Amino acid sequence: MNIPAKDVRTPADVAVAPGIAIVGATGTGKSVLADALSVHFDGEIISADSMQVYRGMDIGTAKTPPAERSVPYHCIDLVDPGFPFTAALYQRHARAAIDKLSARGKRPILCGGTGLYLRAALDDFKLDEVKPAEDKGDTDVRKRLEAQAEELGAEAFHAALGERDPHSAALIHPHNLRRVIRAFEFLAQGTSYAEQHRGFSNFESVYPTRFVGIAVERELLYEVIEARVDAMMAAGLLDEVRGLLAAGFRDAATAQQAIGYKELVGVLEGTRTLEDAVAEIKQSSRRYAKRQITWFKRDPRIRWLDATKAHRALLADDLSKQGFTDRLLTAALLLVK
Repeated sequence: MNIPAKDVRTPADVAVAPGIAIVGATGTGKSVLADALSVHFDGEIISADSMQVYRGMDIGTAKTPPAERSVPYHCIDLVDPGFPFTAALYQRHARAAIDKLSARGKRPILCGGTGLYLRAALDDFKLDEVKPAEDKGDTDVRKRLEAQAEELGAEAFHAALGERDPHSAALIHPHNLRRVIRAFEFLAQGTSYAEQHRGFSNFESVYPTRFVGIAVERELLYEVIEARVDAMMAAGLLDEVRGLLAAGFRDAATAQQAIGYKELVGVLEGTRTLEDAVAEIKQSSRRYAKRQITWFKRDPRIRWLDATKAHRALLADDLSKQGFTDRLLTAALLLVK
């Protein structure tokens, strides 16, 4: 899994074929479009999803099943769910994949809804690879910070960060305790959250890239998301979570933050009903989609295609899955010329 830093060339060292980045909210059709574009342009796919890097998390992260992949996929199934993967690690993996594909004359097609990962792979900012909390000392620091956050409350804890590191505090919402805690961890390791995220305000790619966003009317998107969650449950998501628990990943940070997994743990442990858990998965997925839309709307490089009519026809069974893919592909090709 480790990629030695000396083996990863900087983007300036590599002659890169123009890539394509497919972005948008969850459930919009990014994966099927990316697969079709990869076939059309003789490319390969690089996943930009913070949960698809984990092995064994397949249904809930909407990984394209192996039998449905038309081309090789990169940056998926890199580590076990218990491993504290970071955006810095993803940056190294993704850029190594881009460089290798370009050297082979393949077009990189990035696809995913994790905006930070897409920018880490493509844009001109540096994410220093600070060691995540993994040994006892680091774990103790995190537990202490979590206890302080609970004792002080979100706003007071954020204010404490502002006293020590005002630049980082300005980048984090006061109620985002996870990021405030991470900012304190960075301080303990001799750097800062703001330093890790310098360059965010400049949308400048280090690789030539065409950005295509898939937009869907909000209310319809929510219908699509709910149908998608139902399909995941029918495909065996509960059994997938059961398998992760059996493998010892109950308390992994990943299991505690991944939508579709954390909600079902309570079902398997008998503390909540399946109906309530599924309803929460749908609500959390809708909220996540809203945050993704807000993130991507800030990027002026993205050219948007409206997939509302195609999704409506697909939901009504007036359009086949292949017909849906063909519509997205036709629209996207007009944007990447």
